[in-house]
Amino acid sequence: MASHGARGRGGGRPTLEEVAARAGVGRGTVSRVINGSPRVSDATRAAVEAAVAELGYVPNTAARALAANRTDAIALVVPEPETRFFAEPYFSDMLRGVGAELSDTEMQLLLIFAGSDRERQRLAQYLAAHRVDGVLLVSVHADDPLPDLLSQLEIPAVISGRRSVDETLPSVDSDNYGGGRMAVEHLIARGRRRIVHLAGRLDVFGAQRRVDGYREGLRAAGREADDRLIAPGDFTEEGGRRAMTELLARCPDLDAVFAGSDVMAAGARQVLRELGRRIPDDVALVGYDDSAIARHMDPPLTSVRQPIEEMGRAMIDLLLGEIADRRPAVSRGLEKRQVVLPSELVVRASS
Repeated sequence: MASHGARGRGGGRPTLEEVAARAGVGRGTVSRVINGSPRVSDATRAAVEAAVAELGYVPNTAARALAANRTDAIALVVPEPETRFFAEPYFSDMLRGVGAELSDTEMQLLLIFAGSDRERQRLAQYLAAHRVDGVLLVSVHADDPLPDLLSQLEIPAVISGRRSVDETLPSVDSDNYGGGRMAVEHLIARGRRRIVHLAGRLDVFGAQRRVDGYREGLRAAGREADDRLIAPGDFTEEGGRRAMTELLARCPDLDAVFAGSDVMAAGARQVLRELGRRIPDDVALVGYDDSAIARHMDPPLTSVRQPIEEMGRAMIDLLLGEIADRRPAVSRGLEKRQVVLPSELVVRASS
């Protein structure tokens, strides 16, 4: 006979999210308690067990039936070439956060690159065989077919950064819009008049939002958001060099640069120095990510910090909850599954 426990807020069976909210913990923590993980404090375990009892929560029966077929493995999929993964601090910081959070579980982490068509085909075959319990997708472009493939295969998945405002998969992101606006407001406060933007790849939603924040920062100060002051790059050092060269040709009197990544800011700095432009005397420079590059640059780079390690931890927390409750995300709604963490500006000598 079916259990007749307490009803959830929607009138149906209590959900994992409601248990987590009642206990004041994340969904992944609830999952660990339910699955008997020893790596949970006694106080946390007691809080979760009390919430389970109060709400009458019963784990999803389908998930319990599938438990015997679990692989205890999670794939971190990077749809980029390996060279970019090892060149950009964003990826290593993300991996550090994912690994730290996963260390509290019995799950194994697989790192998979899918930067070429051949790698993507091989990955599709691998995923179709259900050799992992869930997938983390990092650096997703708007036209990337991998998220849709995961939905079709009904593999629990969480992506780093939404593909659009209408994202259907659970995601973890930072406040790219707010970060872009903060950068511009800072430069305006420093008396800069001609602020240009080295944008990232514009098929990445986060890069689009940084551009939106840049434009809004200018508009809020009564300035025109001129598209001629924006040049797209590709988050690489060489892309930063190209975009900086292009913007100097268009706007030789520029006195401030907001780059969409610290790596692109490093490329921009090279071009400025080659032309005898002093930083920050002649041109103020602001980057994005607050990576080790920012701290070690000469002069040290002002940068918008996005909490990348925390994002990795949050992705694991979300994914463990998805694995514990394998109903498709669309059937459960996406409440609390679109996580946006705050960004902050770290001011250094470059601005």
